[in-house]
Amino acid sequence: MKILDSQDLLDLKDGAAIFSAGGGGNPEAGQRIVEKLVSKGYHSRVVAPSEVPKEAKVVNFACVGATTAIDYDSNAAVKTFKALEEFAGFSAYAVIPVELGGFNTLVAVDVATRCGIPIVDADGAGRSVPEVHLKVYTIDDIPLAPMVVSDVYARNVVIVKETLNSRACERIARLLATEWNQSVYTARRILTGAQVRTSPVQLSLTRSMQIGKLLRTATNPMETLLKETGGRRLFDGIVDSVGQKTESGFAFIDIRIQGIHQYTGSTMELKAKNEVLAAYRDGKLAALAPDIITPLHFETGRCVTAEKIEKGDELVVVGMPAPMKWRSPKGLGLWEDVLRRAGIMDEYVPVKQLAET
Repeated sequence: MKILDSQDLLDLKDGAAIFSAGGGGNPEAGQRIVEKLVSKGYHSRVVAPSEVPKEAKVVNFACVGATTAIDYDSNAAVKTFKALEEFAGFSAYAVIPVELGGFNTLVAVDVATRCGIPIVDADGAGRSVPEVHLKVYTIDDIPLAPMVVSDVYARNVVIVKETLNSRACERIARLLATEWNQSVYTARRILTGAQVRTSPVQLSLTRSMQIGKLLRTATNPMETLLKETGGRRLFDGIVDSVGQKTESGFAFIDIRIQGIHQYTGSTMELKAKNEVLAAYRDGKLAALAPDIITPLHFETGRCVTAEKIEKGDELVVVGMPAPMKWRSPKGLGLWEDVLRRAGIMDEYVPVKQLAET
């Protein structure tokens, strides 16, 4: 078990944001979480999945809702977590992030740290994802309920005892987010230590911290990032237009970018539902989820989340391969359903293959 210092947490914030596909919440909100933990003298601990006792209980924790509506209260988040422990009748050994993102990963770290338990070096997606049930656990048929959902001040707390399937949990959480100003906390998907060792994406927090450190120290952050992630540079450009609406617990964003440098004369369009789900260059598919499509700041290589992109921004768009579990038939089937409901009808082709054609 390792104690994380403030620089580790900041590197985690920046690295997790790289894998967020432009979602996962604003990294600036993640930074505020880090600053508050440090100022209060808290010490965050990370535990490897292999170190979690097999019979221990581990809880997934995250915010759910539109990325345009982020607010956060540590006491309310902890109250939500404790409500699940009380209902299920156990004390959690650790917390695990549901996804990688500059805000949502740090939310899980915050709750774990304030509860005096470690955060697991793993997560439920290896990226950010737009829907609650869209996790690798669903591939393994691990139930999502019981689940506790609360508003951001925990004035309303709902316990979901059981559902027909994980998709039903998504609908419940999303309806409550829509009712409660587009954002809620969720404590859910109770894992055993044995499941922690096999189901989630392993050692993803360590990988995120390594990427965050590279962004901070590398002479050429962009080239280093692509080399380390196996990613592809899809486009350089200046944002020409942004269309954005927040409804039904999601941020729907369409971005059009005019090419510069070697991409002069070309255009790229990004379609996002919280996360960027598809990229098109000159009308042709350039990348598609579950592969990770992340807009980056042109100079620093840090993520610019989709809801923060504005006309005139200079961006680099990169595509990175999704974790292998997402590229299984069942994983692709889960993503196909989400993409179709977002109006994206393209068939999945790996980003590496698209970049070479």
